[in-house]
Amino acid sequence: MLLTRVITAVCLLLLILPILFLAPPAALAGLVGVIVLLGGWEFGRLIGLRRAWPYVYAVACLLVLIAWHDAPERHAVTYLLEAAIVAWGVALMLLARGVRKATPGFAVLGAIMGLIMLPAFGHAVMVLRADGIAVLLSAAVLVWAADIGAYFVGKAIGRRKLAPGISPGKSWEGAIGGWLLVMVVALTLATTHAFAPTWFSRIADKGGLGLAAVLVTLLVAASIIGDLFESLLKRQVGMKDSSRLLPGHGGVLDRIDALIPVFPLAALLLAWV
Repeated sequence: MLLTRVITAVCLLLLILPILFLAPPAALAGLVGVIVLLGGWEFGRLIGLRRAWPYVYAVACLLVLIAWHDAPERHAVTYLLEAAIVAWGVALMLLARGVRKATPGFAVLGAIMGLIMLPAFGHAVMVLRADGIAVLLSAAVLVWAADIGAYFVGKAIGRRKLAPGISPGKSWEGAIGGWLLVMVVALTLATTHAFAPTWFSRIADKGGLGLAAVLVTLLVAASIIGDLFESLLKRQVGMKDSSRLLPGHGGVLDRIDALIPVFPLAALLLAWV
């Protein structure tokens, strides 16, 4: 299993890194389109769609992504990112409700949310990339650091369950540990301007370290919500992974679940500040 995970990770890096650093923006847009398409197929299955409907839903997510790019309204992408924040607010309320049996009504609500969340994620990738590769990667590093810190601290001292009915392995101690690691990384990059401009240095330069710390905390919270929401969807339909598209890693959504809410919020905060 470990060898499979490593091989898959290396293959993904060999595909993604050249596109990020060497290819024109159109190549990244194409990669984002593929991710949204595959993520849409997985999301359709997680909200309870059956037979051919997950494939139809995947195409619908891709078409929304493209349509929003071609929208004549100047601030169309900003509106989409803001709508995604509202959708994630709904997701938070569903998390508070807890795991329940997936119903047709939930499938409709989930379908609407996904048609906002996934295209917004795709456009947020391009918005952050337009500000610089380091801005995009630093937003991703925030999510990875939160996940790494939460894993090791949770394993070591995790006692109080964060959401026992949704994800029993997560603890409050782990969440705090992940937040602390992110704060160390964020404030270090903001003060030293290493790899600048990063998302952290941009925010700190505009609003100071105090504001940067507050906004970083918001992003960490968003990453946890994204992770828990996918876990909620999987539990409601009895699935362990969103799919088996990535051997050893599960599905596309299993890899980007925390990035989906973080990127749109990061792009909006950067614009607002």
